[in-house]
Amino acid sequence: MKKAGKVLLLVALVLALAVLKGAFYVVQPNEYGVVRQFGAVQEVKEEPGLYLKIPYVQTVSTLPKTVLLYDLPISDVITADKHSMVLDSFALWRISDPRLFIESLSGSVATAESRINAIVYNALKTVISSQKQETIISGRDGRVVQLVMENIGDNFERYGIEMIAVETKTLDLPDDNKEAVYTRMISERNNIAASYAAEGAAEAKRIRNEADKQVEIILSEAKAGAEAKRAEGDAEYMRILSEIYDTREEAEFYTFMIALDAMEESMQGGDKTIILNADSPIAQLFN
Repeated sequence: MKKAGKVLLLVALVLALAVLKGAFYVVQPNEYGVVRQFGAVQEVKEEPGLYLKIPYVQTVSTLPKTVLLYDLPISDVITADKHSMVLDSFALWRISDPRLFIESLSGSVATAESRINAIVYNALKTVISSQKQETIISGRDGRVVQLVMENIGDNFERYGIEMIAVETKTLDLPDDNKEAVYTRMISERNNIAASYAAEGAAEAKRIRNEADKQVEIILSEAKAGAEAKRAEGDAEYMRILSEIYDTREEAEFYTFMIALDAMEESMQGGDKTIILNADSPIAQLFN
């Protein structure tokens, strides 16, 4: 009897330990703890720690709390000008509302990724189909993914999902026509550059012609002004002479002085011989 009692006590202790062990569970920092009772969600633990549950009545499962990456399959997309491009992209997402995630997607990450694939791909296709191939190739500055995020909007909120970012790893031309497209784009850029150069040369020529015209006008006006001033000076000179030499004697004296000055100029240097007409003003000096 004593031996049987000990066995029963040992069994009771084992059962008690099993019950106690099943009554506790641990939630890690990188996960949500989901407590279900008879299949229904009873509670969601978002903070890490040690918690208590009802053994054999409540069960505990977990959902990831970290940022998750979903790599979309490589696919072909068509641009607005009907050109094919190769798209390889990925999405960064997280579970923001565990209860809603469980209610809408049964708490399945695989189901969530299926929805992400459909919604993100449709957004990418919509945005790329509204852009010309040349714009996409030459403007890889984040504008495409920004438009994709705007297109997605709040579509994931009803699933308890937060879409953090959508990025493209590859958005390029198919290998078989990549070289031809780049050659065409280079040719178009060269034509645009040549057009700008021609417009610049024409504008420079117009500016030079206008400047030359202005120079001619200024020189002409200056020449006309100089002639007018010279005429005014000659007139004033003649007026002064007429006032100074207003008698016959004064006029003869002026003529005499002019003749002396002319003779002095002609006699500069070495020996000189002057041959004059009899009526020359200088010859008159010797009469």
